[in-house]
Amino acid sequence: MKNSGCKISNAEWLVMKVLWEDSPKTSTNIIKALSTETDWKPKTIHTLIARLVKKGALGMDKDTGQHTFYPLMNKEDCIQEETGSFVQKIYEGSIYNLVANFIHDEKMSVSEMEDLKKLLDEKLK
Repeated sequence: MKNSGCKISNAEWLVMKVLWEDSPKTSTNIIKALSTETDWKPKTIHTLIARLVKKGALGMDKDTGQHTFYPLMNKEDCIQEETGSFVQKIYEGSIYNLVANFIHDEKMSVSEMEDLKKLLDEKLK
């Protein structure tokens, strides 16, 4: 799988999630999977699939009678790239500022803070 260049839209992420969970899939099966999450028309999903193929995020197998699609990008690598991009854009690259924002705005529960403290303590050892 490719592991860089995960520049995909929010809508494209939903298509990728379906295929990261289980692939390969036909476009019909992708549409069925997304019907519970979205109200998108099949044509919209076909357009998203075509964009992802063009971007190199999805591969396509034409030999099965029906076209099947599978991810060419690794989910964990894409998550890491997107997270890094977000932290860079919003928090000027500072993880500290990101975490401090969540703590100060009380968006992090006491239990989550305790878990985070444990992670930090383990990392410091």
